[in-house]
Amino acid sequence: MAIVKMKKLRVIAMRQDREALLSALMDLGCVELSSPEPAAFADLMERGTSHASRQRTLLTDANTALEAVKRFGEVKDGPFIKRRKVTKEEFFGGEELKQGEEACARVNEALQTMGKLKGEADRIQSAMAALRPWAGLDLPLERTGTAKSRVRLGVFSANTDTGTARNALAAEELAAELLEVNADRQQRYLCLIVHKEEEGAALEVLRPFAFSAVTFPDHTGTAAENLDRLERQLTENRAQQEQAEAVIRESAPNRSAMRLYADHLNAALAREQGAEQLLEGENILYFSGWAPAERMEEVTSLLDGLGCAWKAEDPAPEEYPEVPIQLQNNPLTEPMNMVTEMYSLPAYDGVDPNPLMAPFFVLFFGLMLADMGYGLLMILVSAFIKKKYDPKGTMGQMFGIGILCGVSTFFWGALTGGFFGDFIPQLLLLINPGSTFALPALFTPLNDALMVLIGSLALGLVQIFTGMAVSIWLKVKRGQVMSALCGEVAWYAVFLCIALGAVTGKWSAFLILALVILLLTQGYGKKGIAGKLMGIGGSLYNGLTGYFSDILSYSRLMALMLAGAVIAQVF
Repeated sequence: MAIVKMKKLRVIAMRQDREALLSALMDLGCVELSSPEPAAFADLMERGTSHASRQRTLLTDANTALEAVKRFGEVKDGPFIKRRKVTKEEFFGGEELKQGEEACARVNEALQTMGKLKGEADRIQSAMAALRPWAGLDLPLERTGTAKSRVRLGVFSANTDTGTARNALAAEELAAELLEVNADRQQRYLCLIVHKEEEGAALEVLRPFAFSAVTFPDHTGTAAENLDRLERQLTENRAQQEQAEAVIRESAPNRSAMRLYADHLNAALAREQGAEQLLEGENILYFSGWAPAERMEEVTSLLDGLGCAWKAEDPAPEEYPEVPIQLQNNPLTEPMNMVTEMYSLPAYDGVDPNPLMAPFFVLFFGLMLADMGYGLLMILVSAFIKKKYDPKGTMGQMFGIGILCGVSTFFWGALTGGFFGDFIPQLLLLINPGSTFALPALFTPLNDALMVLIGSLALGLVQIFTGMAVSIWLKVKRGQVMSALCGEVAWYAVFLCIALGAVTGKWSAFLILALVILLLTQGYGKKGIAGKLMGIGGSLYNGLTGYFSDILSYSRLMALMLAGAVIAQVF
């Protein structure tokens, strides 16, 4: 259980072997290409070209097609997708891959058709909404007047009185008639018929009423006739949309092939992104990257087989931030990767946190639930899902943690005598009111709360001491021995003095000794008398408040254990 040691690779190869090299590296699956140092080759090479943009577009289209099949085909995956294994030949060029590509093309074509049809449907519905208020007007919309008259369609706001506007026209003795065709909550729909010579005057009279002209240049015939025509177009449009949806639904049986095609594109995109990391000259190419030290024999064999010139070396300390991190864990600690990756992977020169975190994580989880019923349920559900669906990645790790935490929960439940709270004794009481059966228990959270509190604080102290020990090891590894002695080792001595004082009862002697240790060590690294005094004071305050508040925070384990026991019992 450690951070996998990496080697930095620098490789020069013939440009004609570019595709073979990329394919071989992808098959090997353990080399991560990194951006090369272009300074040394700036005048000789250029950044490699790739088809990553095209592959990214194809992958987006494939994912869109899969989502469309899921939506229109009403396909339900359930919480887990069980993938089947395929051969390399199937993945890179089998018949199923071709079927998936063709199915994605059909679905995307149907989606484009649906997009156009929906846009056309929106246009038709907008036109119908504009025409609907004029359905009662028995006048062709293209009719703008006669030899002597003009016909104008327009609107008032809903709160404008049409009769008042009509009276205003009459007061000016104009040869005009204002007809109200329709009205709704927003507007009044009007038809103005006026003598051609008096059109301007009539419009001037209607200006204070905010008369707004309306035209329908693309329509002929009455509004009702146009509405009928548009309704037929909309019906036909919807039928065509249903046909496009049917094409998508019919592709549902090819969903597995479509997924294979999408995975193929994802791998192709990764390859093209790797090609972008190359520096290419007229006849050669250069790249750098990282590979696990334990697999260097495979890597060098591949490079030698392709006639490459290469160099592998340990990363320099200044390169540590760039080194890819790979954790090497056993089946018990590997699920903890989910928790570690949720926050941050360790530095290359750091410590793999999983083996250190796993025991405490599992132990504390079980302590908080502490119920055999809960633990058994977690074990069975997690094991069933892993067996039936074999989830990968984060999901698989989560159910791996579920099994471990279930075991811990069952263990603590056995110690506290809890099986879904006090379910078994209560059930037996229902069957036999005289029953006095109780599960055996080493202690119970409700009756031994003080002991649980002390145990929680003791476990917290152990975890804090473990973290301090890791810090000491890292400092010694980096040559910071005095920093470790004046830091964590000094605080170990302080805690030891406090423990000895509690055991022997000689508090004053051991507290004085602890104070002397702190005075001698906590000024380390500070310059000048004032700096050392400030360092001692700050360290005393921060250390005492920090360590002891951290230890007291573990009382939450006891609180959650009590809460779980009470909730289970009440239920």
